[in-house]
Amino acid sequence: MKTETHSRLIRRYTPPERANHWLTAITFILLAFSGLALFHPSMFWFTQFFGGPVWTRILHPYIGVVMFLSFAGLALKFWHHNLISRNDVEWLKRISDVIRNREDRLPEVDRYNAGQKLLFWTMIATIPTLLITGIIIWRPWFAGYFPIDLIRIAVLLHAVCAFVMISGIIVHIYAAIWIRGTVGAMVRGTVSRAWASKHHPGWYKRILQDGDKS
Repeated sequence: MKTETHSRLIRRYTPPERANHWLTAITFILLAFSGLALFHPSMFWFTQFFGGPVWTRILHPYIGVVMFLSFAGLALKFWHHNLISRNDVEWLKRISDVIRNREDRLPEVDRYNAGQKLLFWTMIATIPTLLITGIIIWRPWFAGYFPIDLIRIAVLLHAVCAFVMISGIIVHIYAAIWIRGTVGAMVRGTVSRAWASKHHPGWYKRILQDGDKS
């Protein structure tokens, strides 16, 4: 039997990693729609997907706690793959080539490219902030313990972080669809050797040398 390294397909994500990712993704979508429903009257109709406005307000913070815990699992697993390198800085400088899909002109990409890494660190900053500010404004459980000025600041910061997160995830989804095979990697857990060598040659070289055990 062929080893994983020499088979046609290469494992990129294990089943627990994929389950963790999809839990984070699903809870984020629920939070985005419920949060937008509470944010502006024009989007209030989203509350019908959560059983009405009262249930939307009740469920939103609990879903937020689930997403925080789920993302924490991803962060602990993948943080070391997302450290910014010199190649990443150069990749960002050549963003025009990225947009034009001229990957032959880009520096060698490891397991994740610079765009994916920036999103990761953006989430590292915003998700804990969303949790903390969410606790401060969480009625009826915690808001009563904080002064009104702090609650107002928390509401504003919560909205700003949510906007940044939603914008980043929209770009993330677009990029995943744009690069064929990326979504399949998170569904099946595997990628082709051609996909790996084309989009993540640094990671692919490690696979060929000694396998990627992390």
